[in-house]
Amino acid sequence: MRAHVVSIFPEIFGSPLAAGPLRRAREIGQLEVSLHQLRDYTTDRHATVDDVPYGGGHGMVMKPEPLVAAIEHVCQIDTPHRILLSARGAPFTQAHAAALAERPSLLLVCGRYEGVDERVRGFVDEEVSVGDYVLSGGELPALVILDAIVRLLPGVLGNEASPIEESFATEILEHPQYTRPAEFRSERVPDVLLSGDHAAIARWRREQALRATWERRPDLLDTARLDDGDRAFLRSLGRREDGARG
Repeated sequence: MRAHVVSIFPEIFGSPLAAGPLRRAREIGQLEVSLHQLRDYTTDRHATVDDVPYGGGHGMVMKPEPLVAAIEHVCQIDTPHRILLSARGAPFTQAHAAALAERPSLLLVCGRYEGVDERVRGFVDEEVSVGDYVLSGGELPALVILDAIVRLLPGVLGNEASPIEESFATEILEHPQYTRPAEFRSERVPDVLLSGDHAAIARWRREQALRATWERRPDLLDTARLDDGDRAFLRSLGRREDGARG
């Protein structure tokens, strides 16, 4: 995958791209990242990328000229799917990550300040938000999206089953995990995990995943694929057939 990033702070990407799955993806040729300094696409001697908003108000708004120039430049050298990182965007999900992982090229446009000029939105394919909170800019969301995507690319993770079994990849939260020692500060690993009974372990993990989802993210159960055993277990926790709490 080829990923282009437009930002006024491309240096933010240095350390994350040099560590973990992002580094691994680059080393094995699954990810190629090109960082584009937005100020390089300005035309005034001060390299201005923002201005006061029409109509008044606090803060500054990113100007359309350099952003569109940067987008058009990338589109001259590649054919990326263009994403504007925006608080107004659609929520980023695991399913979205999987869809983006199938694309050969992406362009991530990082906004800053109070937002970008509305006219820029006509030059991107979609707007994406990584959560209902305020960040200083789109650089960290861009890294979140890249990290979520590269985990799905072949050869990036050591255990190929890992991205399949994690939270959200299976539509519900992940089950609890334990490792050695078997007892830590008087708290023991659940006996079932030490039993060697793989069917019992699988059943326990599924039930614990359902329990965690019911307690923390019950909204996920509305669209999760559940079998009769799952539904019976959730009823035992107090979930009604209509999805409400009993």
